[in-house]
Amino acid sequence: MPSLKKTNGPPDDAPVDAAPVVETVVAPTRRDEVAAAGSALIGGRHGRRALPGSGPGGGQFTPVRVVALVAIGMFALGMVQKLPCYNWAWFRGTTSQYTHACYSDIPHLFAGRGFSEGLVPYFDRLAGDIPFLEYPVLTGLFMEVAAWMTPGGDLQASGQAYWLVNSGLLMVCAAVLAVCVARTHRNRPWDGLLVALAPTVALTATINWDLLAVALTAAAILMWSRSRPLAAGILLGLAVAAKFYPVLLLWPLLLLCRRAGRMRAFGTALLGAAGSWLVVNLPVMLLAPEGWKQFYLFSRDRNVDFGSIWLLVSQRAGQTIPPERANLYALLLLLLAAGGLGWLAFAAPRRPRLAQLAFLMVAAFVLTNKVYSPQYVLWLVPLAALARPRWRDFLIWQSCEVLYYLGIWMYLAFTGSGNKQGLPLDGYHFAIVLHLLGTVYLCAVVVRDVLAPEKDPVRQDGADDPSGGVLDGARDVFVVGAAARPARHAAPAPCEGELLVTWGTPGAEGSRG
Repeated sequence: MPSLKKTNGPPDDAPVDAAPVVETVVAPTRRDEVAAAGSALIGGRHGRRALPGSGPGGGQFTPVRVVALVAIGMFALGMVQKLPCYNWAWFRGTTSQYTHACYSDIPHLFAGRGFSEGLVPYFDRLAGDIPFLEYPVLTGLFMEVAAWMTPGGDLQASGQAYWLVNSGLLMVCAAVLAVCVARTHRNRPWDGLLVALAPTVALTATINWDLLAVALTAAAILMWSRSRPLAAGILLGLAVAAKFYPVLLLWPLLLLCRRAGRMRAFGTALLGAAGSWLVVNLPVMLLAPEGWKQFYLFSRDRNVDFGSIWLLVSQRAGQTIPPERANLYALLLLLLAAGGLGWLAFAAPRRPRLAQLAFLMVAAFVLTNKVYSPQYVLWLVPLAALARPRWRDFLIWQSCEVLYYLGIWMYLAFTGSGNKQGLPLDGYHFAIVLHLLGTVYLCAVVVRDVLAPEKDPVRQDGADDPSGGVLDGARDVFVVGAAARPARHAAPAPCEGELLVTWGTPGAEGSRG
């Protein structure tokens, strides 16, 4: 007899004739061959006697709690991987941190940006009267708070302590990220394991401070999935205040809300995002304008740098691409990708899911930008887990990114050492190509899922858009071409031990677009 997890009755706003609707709590080991094969390490696939969730009889190890614990464990393993650098390589010589593949900006910027001297971000200046921090305001605040928590001592000891303090704070971000992904698709909590077990998260989480923005973005998507556009907008604005890339999610939201006729929800989210961004930025904009705009000037004037297609082209051609020209090329390609995304949003046979378009938009930016730092992969990990929750495709992409992670450090070791030990230029170019191809591959399967919704793993389970919030189940009001509006797919027969009872209105499925 399958176990049931049942709500305590219909929600307060449910119709009078609300009746229980059975939905499937997806166990990946019963639907994904790669997940089933990997589960042999922990005793095999989800069995018929397994309890699916929390509550009475559900035990303490609910899917979300397991995902959070795994995320923390993997983060800790990533910290262990940095031990050679923590012990000595960050502070002695230049190439050892590359040969051990354990580089981090955190201890270097502790001294290099004046935190070790008690300088205040954006307001104080380095020697030469230069504003010293080229990071958005919320990230600067995060760095400053970590500096307040760092005990004094000699430069090496305080640098080590600063990295540990930041790692502790970023570990919280990693746990929040994994939990948000696990809770976004209500009946697919185990998809959070894609994030929790992602090797690139463990390897890159403490290189820089990107996890703050990534966790805020995941929380914004979670709030949107719960039909709370104002909360989603506020969180998204905070994410943009920490790292600029989350602003790209506004374009997919606009497209999908236009197709579904939910522009009021989009407007609410947009106002929330603009308001929270201004609350964080406005004080620094007014009181320290030179320091505040340093991030934007640095981004504009930065040369073509590691990991980008522009570096590959310029090095193969033997001719440097000026920053202004690279900015123009990257902008044109991004606008072209945004236009293609618009066509996809309006012409697809079913309205694409939010996670699908969000992943494609951020991936387009990653592919066309003039720099690709190793930690930028964090931007895509949660979106990939929500857009294409299939272990095979996710691991193919992750393998390419891990090889790139190793490739850049071995290339820097080669260029920085006198004996030329490491990866030569041709090898590094191969690593860049692997990164580009892996990302393009994942984009291709997501686009295929949009054009052929029956291949989408999420919609195969009978869902419409579980991360869509007000978009989930909405009728289309604007389409182009021959875009069809088929009825919602029938849910597949659930596996034993995977049943979830929620509340809905009989016949409501027919209104799903």
